Amino acid sequence: MSDGIELDTPVRFVKGVGPLRAEQLAQLGVTTVYDLLTYFPRRFDLRRQAQPIVTINGTEASATAAGEVVETEDRVFGPKPFFRCTLTDGTAMINARWFFGGYLRDKIKKGVTLAVSGKVSRYRECPEFVNPRLQILWDESTAHLQHDEMLPVYPAGGKLSSGVIAQLVHKALPLVPSLITPWFDREYLRRRELMPRPAAIAAMHRPEDKDQWRLARRRLAYDECLLMQLGIAILRARREVRPAYALPCTQQIDQRIRARFPFTLTPAQDQALAEIVRDLASPMPMNRLLQGDVGSGKTVVALYAALLAVANRKQAAIMAPTEILASQHFRKIEQYLAGSRVKVALLSGQTPAKKRQELLAALATGEVQIVVGTHALLGDDVRFAGLALVVIDEQHKFGVLQRTGIRGKGYAPHYLVMTATPIPRTLAMTVFGDLETCTITAPPPGRGRTVTKVVEPAGLRAAMGDIRRRLAAGEQAYFIYPLVNPSPELELANATEAYEELSRGELKGLGVGLIHGQMPPAQKDSIMRDFAAGRIRVLAASIVVEVGLDVPAANIIVINHAERFGLAQLHQLRGRVGRGESNATCILVAAGGGEEARRRLGVLEKCNDGFAIAEEDLRIRGPGELFGTRQHGLSELKVADLVEDFELLRMARRDAFEIVRNDPTLSDAHNQQLRREVIRA
Repeated sequence: MSDGIELDTPVRFVKGVGPLRAEQLAQLGVTTVYDLLTYFPRRFDLRRQAQPIVTINGTEASATAAGEVVETEDRVFGPKPFFRCTLTDGTAMINARWFFGGYLRDKIKKGVTLAVSGKVSRYRECPEFVNPRLQILWDESTAHLQHDEMLPVYPAGGKLSSGVIAQLVHKALPLVPSLITPWFDREYLRRRELMPRPAAIAAMHRPEDKDQWRLARRRLAYDECLLMQLGIAILRARREVRPAYALPCTQQIDQRIRARFPFTLTPAQDQALAEIVRDLASPMPMNRLLQGDVGSGKTVVALYAALLAVANRKQAAIMAPTEILASQHFRKIEQYLAGSRVKVALLSGQTPAKKRQELLAALATGEVQIVVGTHALLGDDVRFAGLALVVIDEQHKFGVLQRTGIRGKGYAPHYLVMTATPIPRTLAMTVFGDLETCTITAPPPGRGRTVTKVVEPAGLRAAMGDIRRRLAAGEQAYFIYPLVNPSPELELANATEAYEELSRGELKGLGVGLIHGQMPPAQKDSIMRDFAAGRIRVLAASIVVEVGLDVPAANIIVINHAERFGLAQLHQLRGRVGRGESNATCILVAAGGGEEARRRLGVLEKCNDGFAIAEEDLRIRGPGELFGTRQHGLSELKVADLVEDFELLRMARRDAFEIVRNDPTLSDAHNQQLRREVIRA
């Protein structure tokens, strides 16, 4: 190592940094030598090769000159104060002037070698650069100015300008050959068309040209994807060590389960079930993601899997993110199992203490075979006699720790995640990368079509007459608002005030209700029962109704301030209607955001495919905002773009799983560097 410096050495020990600069760098997240070497430019400015000053005549739209500063002037008075310097390259002299450039007085002094680039004009018959880009040439060499050069522009912050950061990185780059250890041999790199890692890091800061930068970026993006996928592959390998209950499905069991449903399963449901049933028959724990667009029939597939566990004398747990959705699942399962000997129970935070204790005892003895609940299922006092299957609905609303917590209940349960939020291909390999995926591609037959319209507030007012007519004829409607109560900071419509206005105004007498996430769970459940029964015709709501609610008579949804929501979330809300045989209407009210918001919302007018919408939402908003993926490490990606680099991600995933298949703990000698990098990541 160079002078005892290693990658994890505090950055203050890099030559030229010191304690003060180290504190300033820490504010940018740079605390170690490795952090500094991987603090990459956000863009590059192209500086043309320097030309002899004598050839510059003052009419150039862009030129570059380099030379020694022989004179400076700092004009601080007057309407337009400026800083000026004169430099020479031995062929002639030229001025460079920066208006309001007093900040340069301590940087540009006589004797400094300087390069300036920009537009040249004439002042008093002499050529002069005006507000040019500048670079102080600390090594006093101008040899590299004899060709075009890409100048790095770093993300600045605090008291650190891009130029200062460039100087610090420049001093650290000589450490790269000794500190950055290659991960792979030449043959591995050749087959994947990857450049060596040390060269890639250096080229990310000072590329010779755009092609070299692209190659460097490709290598480092691959590395980030590979480390992510190695972590996922190792996690899956560890899980597969623990045995699970094998749950075989005979023809007799299959017929008994299907007889519980008052309809025939769709081919898409059967296809998903075939994969799930195959997994459940194995003593290797299933880890599977079941995804399908809104209204595609995932709950029936999950219930089939739960009944398969019961048929094998084991238990199943179904976990939902909200009290409302858990109650809905429970009621629907009770309907399907009416007259059955299968005992189903509901466990939530609102379960009375006495009833909770009775339920816990019944779970511990195996008397209750299927339990539906919320995060209450994660309690330390929840014990099962033989938990064979865990179904989690809308897992991304729980988080990794909760997902892991429920796994500990029982003996290596099989694990099925359901989501009605279509997962883009990239996130299926990352956020849910430890799960095998199956998809229900089509909704059950007989569903109505949903027509989506984007309107301004005036357009909603014009539509209210038609909405009232449809409500009077027996239909039901949701009115969605981004806020529960008025906010002094945000001029947005809110559900509480809207409820009052709708009740007294255009929808008076039609039965308007209010529901939002701040209500006690019992009150929310009561309101949803009234809405499902038709006693409430109009529901003013926050986004608490986003997931899973099933009211077939609800065929109208009005989403206010739609520009405040992501496309995937709007698609989820839209999925609350059109669940019966009648056609439905979704009105997106855009009160702000201009043409960009109108264009973005227009995607929903043209497209009802949740998977296509999710891909577009990922492209627009990024994985962190879309799925709250900071906890999954996606926000730590410095180079890779999961949308643009999908093929690279897929290649890295294949490589990672192959590496772990051959060396599950990365303990082989040739994988030691990878092991260290996985730990670092």
